Amino acid sequence: MEFIINLSIRSLVETLYLTGMIIFFGLILGVLRNNSIKNIYKSLGFNAVMMTGFIGVPIHELSHAILALVFGHDIRKIKLFQKPDNNGVMGYVDHSYNPNSIYQQVGNFFIGVAPIFGGVITIIILMYFAIPDTYNKFIDILFNSLHITRIGKVTIEGLLTSYGHLVKTIFSGENFRNPYFYIFLFLAICISSHISLSMADIKGASMGLIVLFLLLLVLNAFGLSIELMDKAILKYNILITGMLIVALILSSITYIISLGLLVVRKL
Repeated sequence: MEFIINLSIRSLVETLYLTGMIIFFGLILGVLRNNSIKNIYKSLGFNAVMMTGFIGVPIHELSHAILALVFGHDIRKIKLFQKPDNNGVMGYVDHSYNPNSIYQQVGNFFIGVAPIFGGVITIIILMYFAIPDTYNKFIDILFNSLHITRIGKVTIEGLLTSYGHLVKTIFSGENFRNPYFYIFLFLAICISSHISLSMADIKGASMGLIVLFLLLLVLNAFGLSIELMDKAILKYNILITGMLIVALILSSITYIISLGLLVVRKL
């Protein structure tokens, strides 16, 4: 019994090590997104929400679709954008998979969380063209962080400081004098307004998460588990966290702007 308990705990820790940051940031992004949309609706109305959706929802759904193809799922129907239905759904990807394929089942998790990374990658590409100095700053932070070999208080404080400087770079005087910055900001707001996960996304991702846990459980039982502090896994977490921080920064900016619009509306 003790062996089974230890085996389960080890597998659970490893599952969280691989997916914990995605889940943690995903929950925060969901709260920011819901409140931002609510504020935009109250201050500017339904048409403003539709405008953000016209840009953000197709990127959200295409992210699902691309990962579904990567994991060998069959896409039966895709709707990139529509008027919200009774459940508030503005787009969807209907896909199926082989329940006998572990690869396709684990893929459910990554397909479910794909919009977070699809949105961030799109915003980074926009950053490259619209505000290249900010893009270069982000890439420098990302590559410098990949040299980290151990996570501790000092490294975490260093990363937070670096991303704090990134926020200052985004709102630098040079960017405010750049007309492309305002286009970038508008598009980034639209994308980050729809970057979080729907309940259907979370449900699909949870199915993959359970299969991933069971897979690690089997690997641990046969002594083939991953090493928690393996350098490759550490770099994976740092890379993923860097992208998630960008999503958090832009979603926070969107939320602050939505609050500002609400205050102005009430004046």
